[in-house]
Amino acid sequence: MADEKQFSRRDFLKTTGVATGGIIGGSLLGGLIGFNLDGKSSDSSKDSSDQGGGDSHGGHDGHSDGGMFDVPDKGRVFFENDADFATIEAAMERIFPETDVGPGAKGLGAAYFLDGQLAGAYGFNSKEYMQGPFHEGLPTQGYQSHLNRAEYFRLGVKKLQEEAKSRHDESFSQLDEKKQDEILKDFQEGKVDFGVPKSTATSSYFFTMLRSATLEGAYCDPIYHGNRNMEGWKMKQFPGHQHSYLDVIESDEFMDIEPLPNFG
Repeated sequence: MADEKQFSRRDFLKTTGVATGGIIGGSLLGGLIGFNLDGKSSDSSKDSSDQGGGDSHGGHDGHSDGGMFDVPDKGRVFFENDADFATIEAAMERIFPETDVGPGAKGLGAAYFLDGQLAGAYGFNSKEYMQGPFHEGLPTQGYQSHLNRAEYFRLGVKKLQEEAKSRHDESFSQLDEKKQDEILKDFQEGKVDFGVPKSTATSSYFFTMLRSATLEGAYCDPIYHGNRNMEGWKMKQFPGHQHSYLDVIESDEFMDIEPLPNFG
């Protein structure tokens, strides 16, 4: 036993394949899809990408070409008019503004991420219990309204517009940043009356959902139409879905790796 080789932690990582990306977002499983047990590549993934790669989040009409992925700037599936979309886009930009470090929510396409989410299972609360009784939720509880999220966001966008009109006689997207921030702060603090019972909707919970959607849109996989050009990942120095780390595992220095999406 004393003569057996003592494996180092690095040897273990290399031997088990953990270093090949299995920890990052299920990349190990993703890397196996499309290959048969005999090691030959399958064309099934190519066929699905040629058909547009539609999904339950409102569709995916980008494509992978030589490692590059083009996310469309337009093409909404939930927000029906430009005014509503401009409102939600402006609100998200104030929550995650552009800085010297990188783009804000608008540049990252976070509103397009939310648009797709609201058109799918998330927007319709498809996997959640939605029957009564309904009571005002405690801070420690999650979603409690009888409205689904699509309806909740429609109500929230309407109230953002109404507040902007009543206070400044302008649409929310046309207000300067200071005025937008004042309205959003009142939403966050629950000072805006939604005109419905608190068990149905509150401005503070709408802000909570909007903030969460903004961050998710900034850092999601680009396949969901947010994190455009992976700029959110680049700001965090997150490498995305790398197929392997074997070429850098021996390095004793921090490696700055260009990120890859899960379809890259």
